[in-house]
Amino acid sequence: MDRFTILIEAGKVILLYRSTLVSRIGRFEVSHPQSVLLVANRTADTDRLRQAVRDRADKGTTRFHLLVPAVPSGLHRVVDPEVAGREEAHTRLGAALPHLSKAAGFMVGGEVGSADPMAAIQDTLARESFDEIVISTLPRRVSRWLHVDLPSKATGLGLPVSHLEAETVPDEDPALAVR
Repeated sequence: MDRFTILIEAGKVILLYRSTLVSRIGRFEVSHPQSVLLVANRTADTDRLRQAVRDRADKGTTRFHLLVPAVPSGLHRVVDPEVAGREEAHTRLGAALPHLSKAAGFMVGGEVGSADPMAAIQDTLARESFDEIVISTLPRRVSRWLHVDLPSKATGLGLPVSHLEAETVPDEDPALAVR
């Protein structure tokens, strides 16, 4: 459900959609999102995601929040999917936040979410308001998120969704290797 407020100011119709300002003066113009939810796991610390943050910050985005769903591996996907993968996700979050903050030019917040990336996105959106979702995935041939069509499903949440696909599989940090 879209939430917006209509204001009439000096004869112009101004719509406030969450925190994105949309104005109409003869033609329809949409300003840049002010608050962006970044969703990534193994691609949280890639050049492509940092560049997307840099580009949006240069255009006026004032807040980024990195959501790293805890993705269990191996047998843990069946045995304890909500517990497994959290330590690795915390490590990835800790490694990515300083680089994303540098790219943005200000502090980027973040959290570890549920093992189900769609549920993690919904949980975060229930607590906080965002203007855009950016989903960063592994290349199509190896991405579980693309196999379940996460970017398309996320569009059903009523926000614009951008998808960044990594060109290569990021090197695995030995500290994150499956034990």
